[in-house]
Amino acid sequence: MKKLKLKELESCLQQVDTFESPKVLLEQYPTRPHIAACMLYTIHNTFDDIENKTVADLGCGCGMLSIGSAMLGAGLCVGFDIDAEALEIFNSNLEDFELTNVDVVQCDVSSLPDSMSETFDTVIMNPPFGTKHNKGMDMIFLKTALQMAKTAVYSLHKTSTRQHVQKKADEWEVKMEVIAELRYDLPASYKFHKKKSVSIKPNTTEKKVSCIRATVFH
Repeated sequence: MKKLKLKELESCLQQVDTFESPKVLLEQYPTRPHIAACMLYTIHNTFDDIENKTVADLGCGCGMLSIGSAMLGAGLCVGFDIDAEALEIFNSNLEDFELTNVDVVQCDVSSLPDSMSETFDTVIMNPPFGTKHNKGMDMIFLKTALQMAKTAVYSLHKTSTRQHVQKKADEWEVKMEVIAELRYDLPASYKFHKKKSVSIKPNTTEKKVSCIRATVFH
C-alpha cells in the first residue's frame, strides 16, 4: 500500500460526503477533513495504532474517520452509529471509494453489550460533545470505548473540558495524554447558526478541540 502523506490524506477525505440534514439531538457535527487527517495521521505515524489493526469508530456518522483509517491500512474498521440515514451516506461513501476493509453497525453506542469488551485494537471517535441535549454523552462514549479497546482510545474533546476528561481518566485509572490541539470550525449546517462559521464553544474565544490518547490497562 502506498504510504499517504498528510496532505494526500486530507485531499482524499475532502471527497467524503457528509450529513445532508444533520440532527441537532444527535449533535451531528461532521468531522472536518483537516481535523480527521491530522488526528489519523498522528495516530498512524506516532503510535502505529491503525495499520493492520482492528479499529472501531464510535458515533461514526458518514464515515470520515473510518474511511481515513481504511486508507491508512487498517486491517478492519467497523463504524457504529445510531442514525440509519448517516449510515446510508457512509455505505455510499464506501462504494465510491471501493473500500472492502470497512463495515458498519447500526446501534446505540451507549448500549453496546459486554461481549464487545476488548474486541478492537484501537478505538477512534469524535463523540457528541455533550453540550446541548446529551449532557455527559461524551464520557459515556469514552467509557464504552475504553471497554472495547485492547490498546488505546483516540477521541476528540473540547479543549475547555480537558480537566473534566482528565478527572474521569484518573477515576477510571486510565493514562490520558493530549496528542494534538486543533481548530474546530463548523460549517453553518444548522438553521440556528447565523454566522457562516461558529466555534464549537459558544460565547467565548475558545476555538479548539483536543485529541486525546487514553491508554488501556486490562
